[in-house]
Amino acid sequence: MFKILFVCHGNICRSPMAEFITADLIKKRGIDGVSVASAATSTEELGDPVYPPAKRMLEAHGISCAGKTARQITRRDYAEYDLLIGMDRQNVRNMHRMLGGDPEGKIRLLLDFTDAPGEVSDPWYTRDFNRAWDDIERGCRGLLDHLENNGIVRSE
Repeated sequence: MFKILFVCHGNICRSPMAEFITADLIKKRGIDGVSVASAATSTEELGDPVYPPAKRMLEAHGISCAGKTARQITRRDYAEYDLLIGMDRQNVRNMHRMLGGDPEGKIRLLLDFTDAPGEVSDPWYTRDFNRAWDDIERGCRGLLDHLENNGIVRSE
């Protein structure tokens, strides 16, 4: 099983959106052997559900995030997951600090898997959930393409 952990600051907007968009794409593509989850670098939102505007955006695309609550990344996650994907550079810096580095090269930015690398727009500050959706969906598609093109996963 190839395991992916999406990470953002609070685990209530971008990283759960990436988790559930990717899970939906995995199902639609018929990809086996991949699991996804998400976590926060901060403790600010621990136990909180997905932020209502992010939840509405997922629901508008027919994707449920029922039952998801924010959790914080742990050192154990580094051993458990094959990729730890941050939404922005601050997430990546925090993961390096919290996880004691990245000796296996598992920490990446989501948009590094696209033809336009950069940071996922943060809707917490911009209130632009459409832009965040577009960034995240493009990154998730690029990530799955990368995994398929490199023979890490296969679709039906």
